[in-house]
Amino acid sequence: MSLVDFILHIDSHMVNIVNNFGLWTYLILFLIIFIETGVVILPFLPGDSLIFAAMALAANPDYGLNPLVMFVIFFAAATLGDSMNYEIGEHFGQFATENKYLSKLINKEHLDEAHGFFERHGGKTIAIGRFIPLIRTFVPFVAGSGTMKYTKFLKFNVLGAFLWVLVCSLAGYLFGNIPVVQEHFSMIILGIVLVSLIPVLITALKGRKKKASTEE
Repeated sequence: MSLVDFILHIDSHMVNIVNNFGLWTYLILFLIIFIETGVVILPFLPGDSLIFAAMALAANPDYGLNPLVMFVIFFAAATLGDSMNYEIGEHFGQFATENKYLSKLINKEHLDEAHGFFERHGGKTIAIGRFIPLIRTFVPFVAGSGTMKYTKFLKFNVLGAFLWVLVCSLAGYLFGNIPVVQEHFSMIILGIVLVSLIPVLITALKGRKKKASTEE
């Protein structure tokens, strides 16, 4: 099963997970969100689409998933994941980016985009970056490897995690089981992924334009 297949058919995969693992589903979902936000070399795991699909299932009583428990699990995973990412950046950030082996595991382009995003928006980047795939994984790493104190980081971390999980959860819970949404679930998930990537593409295009202008 490829990552693309998992993302595009996340609804059917979620059903299989629930049917096969029962209550262990909560732990599996926690780990996916925790790893996506907490491990800087794994920014490609599904985040928004996973929460959307999971909460769509939670809205259906046939699957026996508690939406409140799901929300708490996603919120905890997102908060703890970013905190771990911050600690990795604080203790190993410089070493990881300078080491010839570890640096190959970290996408330098995405890291540079996170640095630029951080310089423009400051502490708000922690909260805003939650809604931007790839960027949200690198922002805590950048904050930890910089000069931001953990107490300030934690404030924006909790706020960002709460808003991100709330928006994705409400969208999935309220709209995930509408017939037209169910019939075109794969396309809607793809749309969510593409829309969330727009800020990344804009930042990349601006960076290339700026680089081209400096070289002229």
